[in-house]
Amino acid sequence: MSGNRVDTAGASPARTAAMFALVLVLIVGTGLVQSWNSALIILNMGLISAVMALGVNLQWGIAGLFNVGVMGFVALGGLAVVLMGMPPVGETWAAGGARVLGGLSVGAAVIVGAVMVWNRGPKRWRGWMTFGLLVVGFVVFRAVYDAGVEAIESINPASTGYLGGLNFGGSPRTEDGLPLADLFVLLAWPAGGLLAAGAAWIIGKTALGLRSDYLAIATLGIAEIVIAVLKNEDWLTRGVKNVTGLPRPVPYEVTLQQDPGFIERAAGWGTDVTTASTITVKLGYSLLFASVLIVLLILAQLALNSPWGRMMRAIRDNETSARAMGKDVKARHLQVFILGSAICGIAGAMMTTLDGQLTPSSYQPLRFTFLVWVMVIVGGSGNNLGAVLGGFVIWFLWVQVDPMAQWLVGAVTSGMAEDSALAAHLTNSAQHLKLLTMGVILLVVLRFSPRGLLPER
Repeated sequence: MSGNRVDTAGASPARTAAMFALVLVLIVGTGLVQSWNSALIILNMGLISAVMALGVNLQWGIAGLFNVGVMGFVALGGLAVVLMGMPPVGETWAAGGARVLGGLSVGAAVIVGAVMVWNRGPKRWRGWMTFGLLVVGFVVFRAVYDAGVEAIESINPASTGYLGGLNFGGSPRTEDGLPLADLFVLLAWPAGGLLAAGAAWIIGKTALGLRSDYLAIATLGIAEIVIAVLKNEDWLTRGVKNVTGLPRPVPYEVTLQQDPGFIERAAGWGTDVTTASTITVKLGYSLLFASVLIVLLILAQLALNSPWGRMMRAIRDNETSARAMGKDVKARHLQVFILGSAICGIAGAMMTTLDGQLTPSSYQPLRFTFLVWVMVIVGGSGNNLGAVLGGFVIWFLWVQVDPMAQWLVGAVTSGMAEDSALAAHLTNSAQHLKLLTMGVILLVVLRFSPRGLLPER
């Protein structure tokens, strides 16, 4: 019997501390060997990746939901930064704002009406009545909506051509000179969570009844739809023309470089003002992102160790037994699906704020969803600290594989002739080693530590 015993001890505190100490050494080593700017870039994206992994771990590690539409919710978080951070464009609102809102209202009313007719109409005629309502509603919707969109996108499309956001802030500034309108963008982070949660509620009501593999296909397809909308609806996001110049909650480097007090401090630090300003801005982002991660991690740990968390793990391990005990499995799945998606939305808003622009074409559902899943599996599915660790470790490797591959290929091809076909092939293939490396890391971890670096207790 001892050979069949399952290890339920989980990761010890010493192992957890050692793993996070290793992450700290890797980041500090990057600063010493490469540059502190590179180290802080890895740190900031590692913090955002850890938040994403925390959301996926809540869905999969605790509840057993296979969500492959992570990037759709991340993209909605990025959209929230545009909606909350950018000022409204008066000309486009006057040209077609009312018509677009009217068209969307018509579309929503048609959907609600069709659902009511299908549920409450006479059984003999409800199919035809629903079909007729949808056809007529679609024609009316397109007539109103298309006219508004065309009017909006025709207004100075090179620089605007969209409605803008809700940031009506103006000239008032804080004591350190940061515009209050820029601080308003911080509200986009919880707004991104709410927007992703709303979408998750709609998706969950229709898709959570599916079996796990069908749920994965459905969520991946929905993520593609969300990103396709962001790419093509120029009136909302400027599409592939991108929304640039998003407000930021930290000072601009140029502002710091023109501040006499900061120039004096930079001289005292023994570095030039350009490097000092860049590092200061990145450290500001690091403090903000770390604060969000710590708050979410504390809440996730409290939820995991609560009766609710024990119930969710019981549902994950045996849905049939949970139903026999009177638990509403579908309602609980919907609940945790919304919570995990909201966390991914917050991470998406943080990432767009860090980038300073919304680029819908950069959201690649299959590739980056795979990366987040690797973070959760390698770190330790079901363990919140493991998910956070996986976010840091995998992002560090994702960034550093490129220079390591270039160095390795350079060492291998150093003795080859300049016109060698093999040398050219290896040099061109170095840039494709990222995904191969992630796959190898995943296989190695699953072979020697199947439950991740920090296993669930």
